[in-house]
Amino acid sequence: MAEDAREERDNAAGQPQYHGVPANALPLTASEDRQWATLAHFGGILGCVPSLLIYLIFRERGPFTAQESKEALNFTLPPTIAAVIANILVIVPVVGNLFAVIATAIWIALTCFAVSAGIHVNHGQPHRYRYNLRWIK
Repeated sequence: MAEDAREERDNAAGQPQYHGVPANALPLTASEDRQWATLAHFGGILGCVPSLLIYLIFRERGPFTAQESKEALNFTLPPTIAAVIANILVIVPVVGNLFAVIATAIWIALTCFAVSAGIHVNHGQPHRYRYNLRWIK
């Protein structure tokens, strides 16, 4: 009875509780773990931000998500930086068109690799990018 009152008080405070455990500390189910790992790779279409957010939020909750989001983050970080620099250099008068083509090529390559990796991970298979700097250990 006292535990129910405590849970109601915690819910009133804005923190969802499930049997006394905060909702953001619950481990992911196997299906959720695979889902977030897949989304980390598919997020590569948008650069390194989705995989970074998934890594920071879910790394403690699911081992497969932690492994795959870190792999996706390590792979997408250098091309994202290069694409941002290329997009900034588009405003240079003489070679701006060349940098536009480079930025587009980076995005197309990143999209192809991200979709391929996401499909592998969605099948429950871990994916390792062949050429990856692995800055984040």
